[in-house]
Amino acid sequence: MDLANDVSNLSGFPPVINAQTHTLILGSFPGVASLEARQYYAYRHNQFWRLISAVTEEDLASLTYEERLPRLLVHGFGLWDVIDTCHRKGSLDTNIRNAQANEFAWLREQYPALKRMAFNGKASGKFAPQFEALGFTTMILPSSSPANAMRSFEEKLMEWKQLQSN
Repeated sequence: MDLANDVSNLSGFPPVINAQTHTLILGSFPGVASLEARQYYAYRHNQFWRLISAVTEEDLASLTYEERLPRLLVHGFGLWDVIDTCHRKGSLDTNIRNAQANEFAWLREQYPALKRMAFNGKASGKFAPQFEALGFTTMILPSSSPANAMRSFEEKLMEWKQLQSN
């Protein structure tokens, strides 16, 4: 299937989370490279793994994907997206149509250590009020996407470093 040009119903990934997760980092929806690889933040120009490596002070970016996820969880961070299914041509959030949000209400009960939702960009950040209503602390970070090229890596990292305080 050509996911770059496909506009059929696309499905996201399950959450990466465990009992020690204190912060869930939420993107909008996986891009084409991520969907094809079945991996969060698989596009090589996306700065997510470099940013989270700097936050955790562990070089997760140099690990294989299978090695990254358990190491991310050791640091108390999890991953998910706000959108479960949608129609989209390409990878841009602005092309998302017919979005269906993931169900989040169960998180508080199943993961009591989870206190904070960090949104990777403004598109996912639109969901912040929903999470605040569920009792979570929220923060909207600059997107790690290469589409957010108006901010340098260093500028993004200054805000992402806020994740270091639990």
